[in-house]
Amino acid sequence: MAHRPKRTFRTRRADSSDSDGAEEPAAEPREPAKLAAPSPEEEDPPPGGGRAEAAERPLRGRSPRGRGRGRVWASSRRLRADRGSGVPESRTVDLSTDEEYGTHHASESVDDQSSSSDSSSSLDEEFSSLVNIPDAAFIQAARKKRELARAQQDYISLDVKHTSTLSGMMNSSDEDPESEPNQRERRIPFAPKPQTFRQRMAEETTITNEETSEESQEDENQDIWEQQQMKKAVKITEGRDIDLSHSSEFQTVKKFDTSISFPPVNLEIIKKQLNTRLTLLQDTHRSHLREYEKYIEDVKSSENAVQNLENSSNQALSFKFYKSMKIYVENLIDCLNEKIINIQEIESSMHALLLKQAMTFMKRRQDELKHESTYLQQLSRKAETSANESLAIDENTQRILEELESRRARRRQARALSENCDHQEGTSSDDELSSVDMIDFQKSQGDILQDHKKIFEDVHDDFCNVRNVLLKFQQWREKFPNSYYEAFIGFCIPKLLNPLIRVQLIDWNPLKFDSIGLKQMSWFISIEEFMDNSVEDSQKEDSSDKKILYTVINKTIIPQLTDFVEFIWDPLSTSQTTSLITHCRMILEEHSTCESEVSKGKQDLLKSIVSRMKKAIEDDVFIPLYPKSAVENRASPQSKFQERQFWSALKLFRNVLLWNGLLPDDTLRELGLDKLLNRYLLIALLNAMPGPEVVKKCNQITAYLPEKWFTNSAMRTSIPQLENFIQFLLQSAYTLSKSEFRDKVKEIILILVKIRAMNQAESFIEEYHLDHLKSVINEV
Repeated sequence: MAHRPKRTFRTRRADSSDSDGAEEPAAEPREPAKLAAPSPEEEDPPPGGGRAEAAERPLRGRSPRGRGRGRVWASSRRLRADRGSGVPESRTVDLSTDEEYGTHHASESVDDQSSSSDSSSSLDEEFSSLVNIPDAAFIQAARKKRELARAQQDYISLDVKHTSTLSGMMNSSDEDPESEPNQRERRIPFAPKPQTFRQRMAEETTITNEETSEESQEDENQDIWEQQQMKKAVKITEGRDIDLSHSSEFQTVKKFDTSISFPPVNLEIIKKQLNTRLTLLQDTHRSHLREYEKYIEDVKSSENAVQNLENSSNQALSFKFYKSMKIYVENLIDCLNEKIINIQEIESSMHALLLKQAMTFMKRRQDELKHESTYLQQLSRKAETSANESLAIDENTQRILEELESRRARRRQARALSENCDHQEGTSSDDELSSVDMIDFQKSQGDILQDHKKIFEDVHDDFCNVRNVLLKFQQWREKFPNSYYEAFIGFCIPKLLNPLIRVQLIDWNPLKFDSIGLKQMSWFISIEEFMDNSVEDSQKEDSSDKKILYTVINKTIIPQLTDFVEFIWDPLSTSQTTSLITHCRMILEEHSTCESEVSKGKQDLLKSIVSRMKKAIEDDVFIPLYPKSAVENRASPQSKFQERQFWSALKLFRNVLLWNGLLPDDTLRELGLDKLLNRYLLIALLNAMPGPEVVKKCNQITAYLPEKWFTNSAMRTSIPQLENFIQFLLQSAYTLSKSEFRDKVKEIILILVKIRAMNQAESFIEEYHLDHLKSVINEV
């Protein structure tokens, strides 16, 4: 419901005496400055005359509230007019009777002059009886005192003596008699100015007219507000009627007009429309499905994000962890940089000691071979010239030969105790040291190992133990895997572990038959556990954590093995070769899944192995040729020496072929067959007398050949490098078939079958009519 407009009243301004005087002409002409004395008729108005007329007039519909407010305003206007007229402060007016009875009659007509004059005379009499006007002396004294107070900037005292005031007013009256009326107006500006009856009547008339206009304006505003509310009500009613009419129209059922003709309906048209509608619905359905899938993905991604945020640590803990990890890595690097010098020195000392021992064995073997060969050559020439003269040899050769023979005697005695009767002279490694040399070696090795233990003596386990170091990084990987993999820690760990692993490998000798395997070492086990606990996707083959072990082997283990192969390994030693092959096979075969990472190290290692075996073939293989008279005697020194050198070369032949599977077949055939078998071993066999010993040696050579070279059952001809060996076998079989060792021919036929020389075996049987040996070929 609309609110009724609020009534507003115009604020009247309190006018001064001058403004009142300016408004007087609107009511009546301005009177002279000096008022005439009232006439007797005005002094005694007829009692109740004006009030009776006022009572007979209608009230113009004014409410009592309006009339009361009008009376109050009229009184206030009269009071302001009196203040502006210059009446002294001591003047008082009693208006109680007028406010109670006659103030509301101020709106009467001004035409009634008699009543107005009577009222004015009566009011003047009342004011004259009540107001006490001071004389001129009093006013003059007050003015002088006020001026004196202004000059001294002091207040104006209210205690003024009547005598001084009276005398001052008299003097002032004598000096300026004409200025008295103006000074009277300015004496006390806060006192009300007396008004005439005519002025009061005009003021009340103006106030009444203003109140009437305000009331009429208020009534007009009220009427306008009521009209507006009525219009709104009418509009709402009309809107409801329209809605009702429309609803009634829609509710009415239209009758079907049969006169209207529709287009013909066809089944194809309906089918086409239905298909179109179905297509639209299907498109809408597919779009809704895509939106649904998108929303599902958004929900899943949001859930994952929320889960990751809930699982993640706050920034304070993250910063604390990263700060501690940074300090740990810096301390670890500083520690390793400081200790790496000691590690390299101790590592070099150990390698130098082993190298010295290997060089001692090699030099001794070569010296003994040289002196023994020289001695036997001299002995052979002496036997050819004269048997009576004694052979003179120097003391050094004599000493070397005596030491060599004493070591051989000790080995024979040891084999006899172990009942090893199948051992052949020349297959021993001959790596025994004298007691003095052994004591020196053990003392030097013990000193190095003591220094090795002191490397990390003053270091905490968190900085020198491989497991503890990996645990630190494992904590990082478990707490903050994203930053761990973004920092490529998997590529940095092998570099950090390199010094620690090298320390553990100082006392590790891969050439010793009883050396510990790499898989049994603590660092190897720790790295495997660290790799198994990796949280990274296991399907990624190129994971950085999956490459840690391969990188360690490539950067740390393979260089160690390469150094041992180049400087310490003795290819004539079967024990060293077997142990080295075991470690190399584990490294090169079991870790071949990451071929690109270890290819360079692997190639360097294999090149070192091939180079070292070539050097051994050139420096250590020597099979002398003696006259048949010297060789036929099995007890002669020449025959024994030749036998030892043959079996030593055959031992190297075996050690070379043990690398089958690690070295390429072409390389092995070149080293084993071309350089050893065809160049040294066959020459010794051709120089030997055909018999059981030759057949035994041929069987041994065949046993050392790799079986995979002859696995093809369709082979009828052996490999080309064995052609010379096959021809020697056929020659030996022919010789034996005519000797007392005819039964050994069958063994030679078996050797030919084993090395897949089927055509040569069949031709030999047919040529020499050895039909009883066809069963041997058929059985194979």
